[in-house]
Amino acid sequence: MTASSTADSRSLRAARRARAALSRASRRAVMAAAVALGATFLMGTNAEAAPAVGQKAPDFVAVDTSGKQHRLSDFAGKFVVLEWTNPGCPFVRKHYGSGNMPATQKAATAKGVVWLSVNSTERAASDYLKPAALDAWMKEQSAAPTAVLMDEDGVIGQAYAARTTPHLFIIDPMGTLVYAGGIDSIASSRVDDIKTATNYVNQALGEAFGGKPISAAATRPYGCSIKYKSAA
Repeated sequence: MTASSTADSRSLRAARRARAALSRASRRAVMAAAVALGATFLMGTNAEAAPAVGQKAPDFVAVDTSGKQHRLSDFAGKFVVLEWTNPGCPFVRKHYGSGNMPATQKAATAKGVVWLSVNSTERAASDYLKPAALDAWMKEQSAAPTAVLMDEDGVIGQAYAARTTPHLFIIDPMGTLVYAGGIDSIASSRVDDIKTATNYVNQALGEAFGGKPISAAATRPYGCSIKYKSAA
């Protein structure tokens, strides 16, 4: 190979590397701009099948009611609770109005757990709340999540196969889904049932922090169906 052809080959490889770097930078810029406008993304390519307990939790990036961006993988090393919510649902109002959900949130975050409430209600739904209104409602309930994420396009909800409000998921510090299901054991909208129900989230976190296997790792969620955005 001549010196000229060697130089040409090096120039070609350099050009390819430059194009690849530019492409990656462009994708990051587009994603950052979209997230800033309220879009939600799954990270990676595992968007087809929702995870079962014991499997890796899908990573995602979303914006909260204050406009701050959150990425699930940023919380690696901590337990994370995902809670699907919609203030228009009587089951959600049961657990917030009674103080049960705020108390569960506070008990979890006091242990260092990250609690992310997720709103996957589409914008066209009659009970959809804009970010500021949802944030105000949470404050009225004395709620204590780490953040309230807006998922109006349903990307996160469908990745986790969230079906109801509420629907709870717990992810361990290694990023594995270790609990999926309802908040407690009595599927009703009656406040009086809370005192006799087993709070599955409190139980699962207590067992996990105690180094024990989670005795009820998959339970039946109950509540209102999530009003997902219709497919185009």
